[in-house]
Amino acid sequence: MTLATTLFPSPVGILTLVASDAGLVAVLWEEDDPARVRLPATGERPDHPILRQTAAQLADYFAGVRQQFDLPLDFRGTAFQQRVWAALLAIPFGETRSYGAIASAIGQPTASRAVGAANGRNPISIIAPCHRVVGSNGALTGFAGGLAAKTWLIEHERRVVGDARP
Repeated sequence: MTLATTLFPSPVGILTLVASDAGLVAVLWEEDDPARVRLPATGERPDHPILRQTAAQLADYFAGVRQQFDLPLDFRGTAFQQRVWAALLAIPFGETRSYGAIASAIGQPTASRAVGAANGRNPISIIAPCHRVVGSNGALTGFAGGLAAKTWLIEHERRVVGDARP
């Protein structure tokens, strides 16, 4: 089955959105390593309903008016990766968690390195907020979109949350 794709210009670069009929499969970066997220054949289809919905919600996110995404997701990975990616979805907007905290959240407190590897293969960047995962000392660590994009996303969310406070 060919997956549908479209490009989405954003403040952190041009993102490639990828969807199946079941849901969003990937949000990829301009300089993404093709080996990071392996996908079958894709074809340009900006009219695909899930891609249109994703683009609209990402536009709202970048405008600071959306803090949660409401999209069907079609994660493709191992059972362990999918547990890690599900844990990413539970990190509140504007907050960060360490790899160790994610490992504990999935019931494997000694698996921080494996969590880091799964986090690095998260196919649905921004929506499944891998950018919210930091080192145990709070330091920003590797990110498929680059550390400048990770910094921008974290600061954007903190600004939005700060603006929402009375």
